[in-house]
Amino acid sequence: MKLTVLGFYGGYPYKGVGTSAYLLQTNDYNLLLDCGSGALLSLQKHLDPLQLDAVVLSHYHHDHIADVGVLQYYWQLHQGKKREAELPIYGHTADPLHFASLTLPGVTHGESYTAGQTTNLGPFSLTFLPTIHPVPAYAVKVVEIRTGATLVYTADTAYFSEFAEFAKGADWLITDTNFLQAKTGKIAHMTSAQSGLLAKTAGVKHQLISHLPQDTDLKQLLTETQVAAGNDCQVIRAEQGLQINL
Repeated sequence: MKLTVLGFYGGYPYKGVGTSAYLLQTNDYNLLLDCGSGALLSLQKHLDPLQLDAVVLSHYHHDHIADVGVLQYYWQLHQGKKREAELPIYGHTADPLHFASLTLPGVTHGESYTAGQTTNLGPFSLTFLPTIHPVPAYAVKVVEIRTGATLVYTADTAYFSEFAEFAKGADWLITDTNFLQAKTGKIAHMTSAQSGLLAKTAGVKHQLISHLPQDTDLKQLLTETQVAAGNDCQVIRAEQGLQINL
């Protein structure tokens, strides 16, 4: 399984880099995980968007779905051979209006997922966990069925201890790491210390910090996360175009 980071900022694009979007590929299967602002332009550097097999959305905040509409237009207007007659876009149904928008007749169709149930997409097995966020949002665990390689994506979430069991033993953990450890008050994203603690408690060996802030020293953010994660976990930060083989 190969992971390519297409965008990693939270909220809005910054200095030519977009918001949350990740491409997962294995056995000639192409899965787009979230589709934030700038995702389509970044995706085209690595893959013809018509070669996507499916899209999975963690929640419906704009920095995770901003390019869904233009991806639908690309599928509608661009000439070329498509993997699917209609591109399936998976989302939750807790927001009926946003879920309905995933269907553009003849182009894309919305498919639902449910927490606690397994969704099989080609060579991947996906499970979902509700997170703590102002809107319904879901973490995603992606397992490559043939090899057992496992990626856990926290999506957007505040820290909660139960998350560690969901992420336990993952080969890679992508964590929402939006604040330095000194951040206080009620927050809807994790601090560096909380992000690292999650990785340590879950016993993961590799962590990718993402959903990064635009106005923070990212070296400090990375250092604080690494300290909290401990020496048994390698922590790196997301960069556009970064590729990881699991």
